[in-house]
Amino acid sequence: MPGIQRMDHAGITVADLDAAVAFFTGLGLEVEGRAPLEGGFVDTVTGIPGSRTEIVMLSAPGGGASVELSTFHSPDVIPGSTTAMANDVGLRNVAFQVDDLRAMVQRLADDGYGLVGGIGEYEGVWLMAYVRGPEGIIVALAERIG
Repeated sequence: MPGIQRMDHAGITVADLDAAVAFFTGLGLEVEGRAPLEGGFVDTVTGIPGSRTEIVMLSAPGGGASVELSTFHSPDVIPGSTTAMANDVGLRNVAFQVDDLRAMVQRLADDGYGLVGGIGEYEGVWLMAYVRGPEGIIVALAERIG
């Protein structure tokens, strides 16, 4: 029986690819590659005939699953909700473990990105916070403290 081998990546469609790349590289992800895509392959996979997209693949320094950021040049990007909360249906966040949550939250605040709620502590083991990045993307940041 066929099965999953591993988690490869999470894909996020954005309107401003450069701003999203800057945000995620600011978190510490590294750009693996950037490429335009169009033609039969993209049309077939996305189900959008005549589509033209550009993607950037990013990975964490320690490896693991990647983040794929993409924008569409044709057809136009359809805006999503920039104020979605955790109880809205759909992909709610992309999560990363960090080494200093409070410092990361402050650095992101200095760049204009705020907390969705606050910094929570779970049973003396984890600190966690949701930060709303560009275009409303929620990034969960967690620091192991115990």
